Amino acid sequence: MQLKVINTGYFKLDGGAMFGVVPKSMWYKLNPADQNNMCTWAMRCLLIQDENRLILIDNGIGNKQSEKFFSYYYLHGEDSLEKSLKAIGVDYQDITDAFLTHLHFDHCGGGVRYEGEKLVTTFPKANYWTNEAHWQWAVYPNAREKASFLKENLLPMKEHHQLSWVKEAKFTENIEIIFVNGHTEQMMLPLISYRGRKILYCADLFPSLGHIPLPYVMAYDIRPLQTLQEKEDILKKALAEDWILFFEHDPIYECCTLQQTASGIRHKDTFMLSEL
Repeated sequence: MQLKVINTGYFKLDGGAMFGVVPKSMWYKLNPADQNNMCTWAMRCLLIQDENRLILIDNGIGNKQSEKFFSYYYLHGEDSLEKSLKAIGVDYQDITDAFLTHLHFDHCGGGVRYEGEKLVTTFPKANYWTNEAHWQWAVYPNAREKASFLKENLLPMKEHHQLSWVKEAKFTENIEIIFVNGHTEQMMLPLISYRGRKILYCADLFPSLGHIPLPYVMAYDIRPLQTLQEKEDILKKALAEDWILFFEHDPIYECCTLQQTASGIRHKDTFMLSEL
C-alpha cells in the first residue's frame, strides 16, 4: 500500500465563516486574513494505491467554473490536480476509484471537466463513490447549502454511469469509513490503516489544525452542535488509539498527532505524510 499527497491548489474563504463563533482576535493568529477578511486554504487530496486499485480521495475545486465564480474564491498557487498527478506518473485513466467525502464544490469539482463544450468525467474508468443519503441531499439541496452543491459537478457522474454507493463502513481491507452528519448529511471520513498506524482523512470535520479545539466549528456546518459531539467523540478515540490526523484544508500542516493538555485534546507533533 502506498499513499501520495495530491495538492490541487489553494483558495480563499471568509475567516469568520471558517471559524464560526470564535472571535477574529483568536482565529486570526491561526490563519491571518487579507484586507477582505479572506483566509487561504489548501485543497489537499490523497491518492491510495491499494493492491490493484488506485483510489483518489476528493479531487479539489477543478477549473471549469466561470470567471465570476472564481472571483469569489480566489483560486491560486502553482498546484493543480492534473499537475500533481502527472508529477508522480499518474494519468486520469489510471484512477480506479474517485472517493468523495462529500459533494461540496471544493471536494468534488475536479471530478468533472469540459471536453470542448461537453461535460465529461475526469476519470473515465473510475467508480465515483458517495452514499445515497448524501447524494439525495446534494441533488435536492436546502437553501443553506445550495451554493455548495453544483449540478455540473454532480450529474455527469450519473449520466456517465460511474456513480457508486458506499453502503457499509468497510470500504477496503485497509480503509474504514466514519460517517458524520454535523457538517453536511452523511459526510464520509476514511480511516486508513497504513504501516501499523491509522490515518484519519479529516475532510471538513477538522479542516485544519486550528479546528481541533471543540468550539472551532465552521459557520457552514448545518448541525453545529452535532459537529461538536462528533469532534469530541472522534478526538477521544483518536487520542486513545494514537491516530494521525490528515488535514485537507490546512495551508501549512499536512498531519498531526494528538495529546491531552489542561485545555483539552490538542495537537502534539506536526509532519508531512511522506515522513511516515
